[in-house]
Amino acid sequence: MSRLKKAKEETGLPIVMEVVDTRDVRMVMEYADVLQIGARNMQNFSLLKEVAKTRKPILLKRGMNSTIEEFLNCAEYILDGGNPDVILCERGIRTFETYTRNTLDISAVPALKELTHLPVIIDPSNASGRVSLVSTLSLAAVAAGSDGLIVEVHINPAEAVCDQEQTLAPAQFAKMMEKIHTLYQFISESPYSL
Repeated sequence: MSRLKKAKEETGLPIVMEVVDTRDVRMVMEYADVLQIGARNMQNFSLLKEVAKTRKPILLKRGMNSTIEEFLNCAEYILDGGNPDVILCERGIRTFETYTRNTLDISAVPALKELTHLPVIIDPSNASGRVSLVSTLSLAAVAAGSDGLIVEVHINPAEAVCDQEQTLAPAQFAKMMEKIHTLYQFISESPYSL
């Protein structure tokens, strides 16, 4: 935890930290600016009720076998608990496809935006499990109207503790962000944007 505190002090960046147990919520709150509920805990209703009490933003990841309606129902547990700061994250769902880790449901972005006022972000790293697809899926997410992205980056992906196969190097991330900036400007300035 001290490393996270030091990283925040040195960079000024907010810390997002996953919490998996109701007993850990208070401790995680001390270090995190945003509490993340991972896909496997999306329907952990005790945990959802507990994080609702924190009044910190909650990043809720969609369960890999969950419908959009189930996803939104889980967000309601947090909202009903008095916490209006919920961020929805599409990170891929399980299908019969085996080439990618999960199947990124890009249609979830406009569908969720149609059904709720909550921000929607995409996690193309976990969705694809393949570094070669992260940039393209990120561009698709921006084109679909995503409010943000979660992208794994490591100074040396081969030395990353986990998820090496989906982690971008800083140069790859910079190149991807240039493309995203160009696309975002085009969409923002286009008279044909929706």
